[in-house]
Amino acid sequence: VGEGRFGEQDLAWIGRPAQLESATQILRSLAARLGREPLLIGDGARPVRRIAWCTGGAQGYFEQAIAAGADLYVSGEISEQTVHLARESGVPYIAAGHHATERYGIRALAAYLVRQFGLDARFVDLDNPV
Repeated sequence: VGEGRFGEQDLAWIGRPAQLESATQILRSLAARLGREPLLIGDGARPVRRIAWCTGGAQGYFEQAIAAGADLYVSGEISEQTVHLARESGVPYIAAGHHATERYGIRALAAYLVRQFGLDARFVDLDNPV
């Protein structure tokens, strides 16, 4: 359940999961949904009462997610400083893949353009490991 937004242009979200789950359980759900194994840095057993997320290369919002009270942050990419921040803060970080987390937005945009303008749009999902 979304509670609010943060980050530049309010791109990132924070909310509560439908049920209390661990970071590892959320990782497994993401893996099934995205068709790839995300990377979890931090305590996978940590209960997640508040989750923050932003697709793509939004690891730069991690500190803001922590300040907003997130128990877990999910984004697409990860950098070395993100690993250290997750370990030092105790807030786990899931890097689910830049491409994998942004596929749904572009598909939604294509569907909107088809409805609004009658365009022919096809999503071509090229393999991208990041």
